[in-house]
Amino acid sequence: MYRLLVILHLLGASIWIGAHLIVSTLVLPRALRARDPAVILDFEARFERLGRPALLVQVVTGLWLAYIRVPGIGRWFSPDSPVSALIAAKLALLVIMLAIAAHARLRVIPRVRPDTLHVLAWHIVAVTIVSVAFLIVGVGIRTGGLF
Repeated sequence: MYRLLVILHLLGASIWIGAHLIVSTLVLPRALRARDPAVILDFEARFERLGRPALLVQVVTGLWLAYIRVPGIGRWFSPDSPVSALIAAKLALLVIMLAIAAHARLRVIPRVRPDTLHVLAWHIVAVTIVSVAFLIVGVGIRTGGLF
């Protein structure tokens, strides 16, 4: 079961991080050059059908894997072990990412125009950075530390 959870977690991460790297490095620059929010909104509309389930799979499998590695949710925030600290870091990154994404979804995207596209751009880049940080911290959990 553990291997299946890791596979599903990595598959979800591949989809989520890969799409955010694509939107940050390919789609966003094109939208900024054209000053056209539709370029990003069209990509997002297509990606959401796969991206949201991928994120949900990551959250569910991530919590399950964390519980396997460190049984007892209270121990996830204990400074006693490096793995607990990394699990707490991933949970903090999740809260940060969800806050950025919720702000973008509820406040930025409904009001995006060519002259406010830069605000959406900052949100996209921030979610991409947090997503890559998830990957780095996850490798630390699997390998016993970040360095």
